[in-house]
Amino acid sequence: MSSTLDGDAVRRVLEDMHSAADRDDPPLIAQARGKGGTDRTALLGEAFIPVDRHAGRFLYTLARASASGTIVEFGTSFGISTIYLAAAIRDRGHGTVITTEIHTGKAQRAAGYIRDAGLSDLVDLRVGDALETLKDVEQDVSLVFLDGWKDLYLPVLRLLEPALQPGALVVADDLDLFPDALKPYLAYVRDPTHGYVSVTVPIGDAMELSARAL
Repeated sequence: MSSTLDGDAVRRVLEDMHSAADRDDPPLIAQARGKGGTDRTALLGEAFIPVDRHAGRFLYTLARASASGTIVEFGTSFGISTIYLAAAIRDRGHGTVITTEIHTGKAQRAAGYIRDAGLSDLVDLRVGDALETLKDVEQDVSLVFLDGWKDLYLPVLRLLEPALQPGALVVADDLDLFPDALKPYLAYVRDPTHGYVSVTVPIGDAMELSARAL
């Protein structure tokens, strides 16, 4: 069976987005490092800051193989990872991607890319603080992808825990980029008393893959 990733629309949109990120992100991120406050936020608001192609296919594979249910993404950005996840939903034949983005401009651009990929019917894109936009997710979550503000990984996971299916997968991105900020999150999921089995996966900027063991 062919993959939605290989369809014309999805392949074209993803390649255009990855190419734009490869071209545009390095100078934007370099400029942001020298800025503070609103200037830094504005510059990062123009950057994709995406998962790379290998990490995207890894997410697709996990989502494609995961149990039926809802996928939740924290940190839409421009929607590259959302498209990989929604493509997996299309191919497995059931579920929805709930994704949330605090930056209105990024969410608007993400909606356009997701529409161009032909996947809008599978995506519930929410704009605002994830601790508010995800409050009503109450059950049936089979996979969580954490890729927003790093100090919110643990609060978002704790918020979603009552909704996680037994065996649900949780993927946290950017371990190599933000090791200090992610220490509390990693300590939590690596402690078996909290109900996870967890392993680091050396893909992209390194991901922590955790399975809900309760």
